[in-house]
Amino acid sequence: MEFSSYMPVAMAEAHAAAARGEVPVGAVLIGADGQILARAGNRTRELSDPTAHAEILAIREACRSVGSERLPGARLWVTLEPCPMCAAAISAARIAVVYYGADDPRMGGVRHGARVFDHPQCHHRPEVFEGISAAESRELLRNFFQERR
Repeated sequence: MEFSSYMPVAMAEAHAAAARGEVPVGAVLIGADGQILARAGNRTRELSDPTAHAEILAIREACRSVGSERLPGARLWVTLEPCPMCAAAISAARIAVVYYGADDPRMGGVRHGARVFDHPQCHHRPEVFEGISAAESRELLRNFFQERR
């Protein structure tokens, strides 16, 4: 299968989240066959749900669509380093590869903070690629928060 970046799809979801007044994070899940299983942007405020992160929403939708709690062979593209909650969900869903944009030194759970995939109790460790369209993601986040100050 030829490699193709889905970060533009994740960025579109992040921009849509920002337009809704949500923290601009977007995610897209690609199945083992290369088809989009799900795409989502943050909806924590809209749904009054602290778990409604882009990754969680995409995982929920993808699992529903395939009829399984596991997504073996799936690849997740997300604009920001997943937090510990999302990293745990990624592991539980058995997602094969995670591509993320900007690092999140304050709330990240992959490269920073809890480093969920490095924990001895982590049952599944996806392959991780960081820094994909990181500058664009950082700029979107920076602009979003500057407008609110």
